Amino acid sequence: MPILTHLDDKNRPQMVDVSAKTETNRAAIASGEIAMSREAFDAIVNARVKKGPVLQTAIIAAIMGAKKTSEIIPMCHPINLTNVSCDVEEFADRAAFRLVVTAKTRGATGVEMEALSGAAIGLLTIYDMVKAIDKTMTIGEIRLEKKDGGKSGLFERKA
Repeated sequence: MPILTHLDDKNRPQMVDVSAKTETNRAAIASGEIAMSREAFDAIVNARVKKGPVLQTAIIAAIMGAKKTSEIIPMCHPINLTNVSCDVEEFADRAAFRLVVTAKTRGATGVEMEALSGAAIGLLTIYDMVKAIDKTMTIGEIRLEKKDGGKSGLFERKA
């Protein structure tokens, strides 16, 4: 059974000590999707949402979400992000968007949580901005796609 590193020998929560770990270049890519009604999708694509430019705002929110990860996930280390980027894919056939967030650092701990947080916050921002049109939107498939760096090396999701 794997050892839970966020618990000490007395079963108390702890932040993992990464001070002895080697600093390496680290990167992570996470993604997630939001599906919605055709009306909501068309409003976003045609810039008819009263709250403003939805996808541009979602990208900014994704970057901010990645930067704030250690403030909202209790055991995450505050890290020096060297880059956060977000791409948006449109799926007109099923009225959905996919956000893909890439986070990078050079440090002693990975950036998976930052990429995942960025994806989640970006998607939640889309929901917030469009909920007046469609409260039935669904957010899902938030997942780590790839990570590289550190002792565990490369992970890539298989299709």
